[in-house]
Amino acid sequence: MMYPYLTLNDDTEITHSEMKPDGRVKVYIETPDLKDGFHDATCWLPDYSWEVHGYSESEMAYFRQLIRDNAHLIMEFSQEGGILSAANS
Repeated sequence: MMYPYLTLNDDTEITHSEMKPDGRVKVYIETPDLKDGFHDATCWLPDYSWEVHGYSESEMAYFRQLIRDNAHLIMEFSQEGGILSAANS
């Protein structure tokens, strides 16, 4: 299951999975693109391994920093059913 985390002004959606039994969390980033349909990137926390499709290096520098700055929250929310469930606790 993927939980919503953040929507940026350019309609980029950032979602994350529940924490897997091995302690990893999948973070998925997707931006609509008129030419290509979508650009997307997947980051696995906590090891920050990335798979990238369509984003420029400058876009990825932004996303890498954004995920690093929010990783502690994403890891926490992944154990609580997402940000919406955590907010209702």
